[in-house]
Order: sequence, then C-alpha cells, then structure tokens
Amino acid sequence: MADKLIIFDTTLRDGEQSPGASMTRDEKLRIARQLERLKVDVIEAGFAASSNGDFEAVHTIANAIKDSTVCSLARANDRDISRAAEALQGAARARIHTFIATSPLHMEKKLRMTPEQVLEQAKQSVRFARNLCADVEFSPEDGYRSDPDFLCRVLETVIAEGATTINVPDTVGYAVPELYGNFIRSLRERVPNSDKAIWSVHCHNDLGMAVANSLAGVKLGGARQVECTINGLGERAGNCSLEEVVMAVKTRRDHFGLEVGIDTKHIVAASRMVSQTTGFVVQPNKAVVGANAFAHASGIHQDGVLKARDTYEIMRAEDVGWSANKIVLGKLSGRNAFKQRLQDLGVALDSEADVNAAFAKFKELADRKSEIFDEDILALVADEAVTHEHEHYGFVSLAQHSETGERPHAVLVFTCGGKEVKGESDGNGPVDASLKAIEAIVRSGAEMVLYSVNAISGSTESQGEVTVRLQNSGRVVNGVGADPDIIVASAKAYLAALNKLQSKADRVAAQG
Repeated sequence: MADKLIIFDTTLRDGEQSPGASMTRDEKLRIARQLERLKVDVIEAGFAASSNGDFEAVHTIANAIKDSTVCSLARANDRDISRAAEALQGAARARIHTFIATSPLHMEKKLRMTPEQVLEQAKQSVRFARNLCADVEFSPEDGYRSDPDFLCRVLETVIAEGATTINVPDTVGYAVPELYGNFIRSLRERVPNSDKAIWSVHCHNDLGMAVANSLAGVKLGGARQVECTINGLGERAGNCSLEEVVMAVKTRRDHFGLEVGIDTKHIVAASRMVSQTTGFVVQPNKAVVGANAFAHASGIHQDGVLKARDTYEIMRAEDVGWSANKIVLGKLSGRNAFKQRLQDLGVALDSEADVNAAFAKFKELADRKSEIFDEDILALVADEAVTHEHEHYGFVSLAQHSETGERPHAVLVFTCGGKEVKGESDGNGPVDASLKAIEAIVRSGAEMVLYSVNAISGSTESQGEVTVRLQNSGRVVNGVGADPDIIVASAKAYLAALNKLQSKADRVAAQG
C-alpha cells in the first residue's frame, strides 16, 4: 500500500504575498472552493492576525469549506495564535500554523533574540496553540540555513509540546535537491521523537529548484507533506508549483511510490482562476498548465503523437483539465448549455441570480464574437464576480479616436461611487488616452508599474486580457480586465486596480 502525500496549498497566504496579488475576501473564497474541488488536503487561507480583512477571509473560508483542512498562519506569540484560533472557529477541520525564525542571521538581525529565547518562545507558542487546536504545524523560518544542532533541539521540543506537523522551509530558495533531501533525512534521524509528527517541505524558487527540492525532501528525506501554490505563485521567484509536484508524483509513481488525493481534472480550471484573479499570467511553456504544455510544433513530434500519443506525451491533457474540444458555445446556445459548461469547468456560482447575470454577459459577448472558448467563459465569470462585489468604480462606455499623424483622443464614462462621470484626454496612443481620461477625474496619484496584454484564446477575434499594476503610498495592486476590444479591457483593468487601492486592505509580510 503506497504512502499518502499530503498536499498543503498556500496560494491564499504565501502566494498572495506576491506584489499586487492581494485578493478580496470573496476572491479568496472562490479560489478556496476551487481548491476544495481539487481535493487539496490543507488550504492555508491566510494570516488572520495580519489585518481585519484577512481575519474575515480566514473565518469565511473556515466556515464554507468542509472537505479540506483550513489553516491560518500565526507568528509564535499568544496574540497571533489566539487570533488564528478565533478565525478558524466553525471549521470542520482546523489547523494553526505557527512559526519563528531559527537561523543565526534571522535571530540576530531580525528578531534580536538569543537562541535560548527563540527555543523558549517556540516551546510556549506550540503549547499555547495545542490547547486551542488539535492540529498544530510548526515552521522554523529559514530552517535550511539554521544550525542543525540547534534546529534539532527546537524541533524535538515542539514535537514534545504537541506539534503534529513539522515543516522545514527553504525560505530564501538557497537549497539544492540532494543537499536539501539529505538535510531533511538527517533531521528526522537525529530528532528522537520525529516519528510523532508528519514532516513537511516548503521551498521557494529563487534558483528555479523549488519543485526539485520539494521532491527530494519527499524521496530522500521522507517528508510526507508538500507546501505549494497554484501556478507556483509567490513572492520573489515564487513557490513550489502544486501542479508540477502532483503530476510528477502521479506520472512517476514507479519512482516515488506515493498516492495523492488530488482530482487532477480540476488543475487547469484552478490555474486559470488564480491567474485571472491575480493578473499573474501563466507563461506559455509552463509545465502542465501552460498553453503550450501539450502542443507539438515539430513535424517529427506531430507525426509521432498522431501514431501513438505516448511517443511524446507522458501525461494526457484531459487528465489535468484541458478540453479536447475547445470551441464550446455560440450565440444560439441556451442557458442550460451555459450552466452545464460552467459545471464542466469546475465553476460554481453562488446563486441562480449570479448564473443569470453571467449568462446575460455571455449572450452579449456571443453577439460580438462568433466562437466562445472555455477561456472566454472563465474570464467572463471572473469579471462578473468582480462587478458583483459593488466596487467603487465601474466601466460604462468608451469612445476614442486615433489615426496616423493625429494625437489619439478618448472620452470615457464610468461610475464613481454609484454616480456616472465622464473624463476625456489626449494620449500617446488610444490606451494611454483612455487611462488618462480616467485619471482626469480620479486623480489617484498612482504610478503604473506594469501593463501587460494576454490573448485569452488564439485568434484575432480573441478577447484581450489586460493586467494593470499600480503602486501608491507603498501599496501595490493588480487589476485585470477582459474584452474583445483591447482598449476597453485596458480601461476595465485600470478601474479594477483603482478599486483595490480604494479598498485600503492591509497586508503584512509573513513567513516564507
């Protein structure tokens, strides 16, 4: 009987720490429900003590999710741990994940604590957490760069106090696979009570080895939990990618000898949802979920695949959720067909009213676009979800004129606090003019640090998906907009980013 590998998803916590990737409570809840459909074992829903918004998000998810364990991060102090326990009340299965740094550099420069003080705080914090929750995970931040002798003392102590999972993070992505795997194995051999806890790995991708390091921690080190994110989302170069770890273990079961409980048919839907919610576009050559992951351009490869798929494909595209028939609906399609396609894509809307609103937008899009792809439907639903949240700014209409030799001009009508306003401006191009027309009214003072365009499907008739990243007073936010007219999509994305700035949600950095 193969061992079970626990999949711990931290998209909503560590993934959200990517600059601009912060999400609203409702966005987090939608992704959490998709993770539950994916059958993720543990969902780290956030860092409850970091802000009232994150507390509400953790609490909402804890009470909505029934099939996955819901976890909240907490620093190793009573206030954070109490706040996490309060946010998790009502969860079918709850976990408190507490951490403190153990590397000499972090203890001296960041914490300004002695090793003995850190050891005592780790001990007391796990003891306190264990009295509030039966499932407690402990992480020594920057564990891989910690002194092994001191780390063994800390881990032995917290296991004795009741920690049920021990996570050893490579917080700064410094590890290499063989060394990291052997490091985990050495800790498990040296800590006398190591068999009393499940061992976990949490690797960052600064050197491009997060997945390889995590798998080495599993194969060489004996870890039985992997902490990861959808699309490898995360601060700096990102985290270990859930889809890559899961498909590696499933495809090479002969090597790993492990089972995972993930329903892989929902991987692509989860990837798209996270990408469209955060505005972090998935690169075309990304393993498993990239647009080219199952594409073959070489004539030799195409010939081989046509004769026998396994000549060049080690996984089936359908097994991870790619649709074999991409063109799904058109202007004559009815509401039931639309609703069925939503179910096939793993999208669950909250009410029949939401389905009706999404269907109305679908019919509007179908009048402008002859072929509706899965990607179009997901973008449409994501856009409907955003507008459903009654944001401060909303797109109404756009008129713009541009021709060679003339300076482009745009007139844009949008809602501001429920009231329609009109702005107009010239610009270097039609997009520039349209966004300056918004700023002529809003005067946000924000700096644009990213503007990117991504075709949702592969034709000139495709919807354009635009990501706008704004920075203001130290806050960085993303806005995403989709429309067959790229200039309209740009205006929608800019307004979406302004809405996030308007929300003034607080975020703080947490454990890596």
